Amino acid sequence: MKKVVIAGGTGFIGEYFHEKFEELGYEVSIISRQKQHISWEDQIGIIEALEDSELLINLAGKSVNCRYNEANKKEIMNSRIRTTTILGESIQACNNPPKIWMNSSTATIYRHAEDRPMTEEKGEIGSGFSVNVATNWERTFFSFDLPKTRQIALRIAIVLGKNGGVIIPYRNLVKFGLGGFQGTGNQKFSWIHVEDLFQIVLFLKDKEDLCGVFNCSSPQPVSNRKLMQELRKTMNVPFGIPSPKWMLEIGSLLIKTETELVLKSRWVLPERLEREGYTFTFGTLDKTLQDIL
Repeated sequence: MKKVVIAGGTGFIGEYFHEKFEELGYEVSIISRQKQHISWEDQIGIIEALEDSELLINLAGKSVNCRYNEANKKEIMNSRIRTTTILGESIQACNNPPKIWMNSSTATIYRHAEDRPMTEEKGEIGSGFSVNVATNWERTFFSFDLPKTRQIALRIAIVLGKNGGVIIPYRNLVKFGLGGFQGTGNQKFSWIHVEDLFQIVLFLKDKEDLCGVFNCSSPQPVSNRKLMQELRKTMNVPFGIPSPKWMLEIGSLLIKTETELVLKSRWVLPERLEREGYTFTFGTLDKTLQDIL
């Protein structure tokens, strides 16, 4: 039986991947802090799971949907560096390591961009805490010399799916009449349907000559204004009150999150994927929202 290992596999994306891989006949091992799975403290168990596996996917890391106080910032950074280090060292200890290791990264690695899109080749790395997390995460990942294991960093945009992720708070905003644009509304929203993310993993797994960094994002990003408009249209809500920046600052304090999550302009294009021939199932936002909502 083909084996896949999903690290951090108990969140919204991990659960989706788990179900999909089982449908394809894979034996799925999960590494997680939850007791029913392989523990991060159990390096022997991790090595056993990785032996003779086809694929390792690492999705582990504390959620960034929190206030960026010192304790949370430390945990966001350390949770990514530590888990990636454990996996790299475990692969080095394998006799028959996984053929491919795909590690999460984030499309937030690029700068705030309202002037032009960011591709793998021509994208400009930004600055600030979130970017530092992303660059350190990728540096740790690529620091391992693994001759038998192909390495791919997935720079994932905001993932949309039926039962989790950001769609729930956005849906609630629209439902309660607060579904107007946020900030100026001009900031770009780069996103990907969770099914396309899964199909990209399969696509890259089978393309044995590919490694390095890939932007995992729909080829048609939209402005925040357009995002909120499409959400209202799909949910049949005729109006939405806009949220200026000062209002978002107050709101984010109350719900213990950061305004960066909605105000940063992520304008990311999947240039490498498209060049290699990947075709998106959910290329447009209206089709994605119809499916999800």
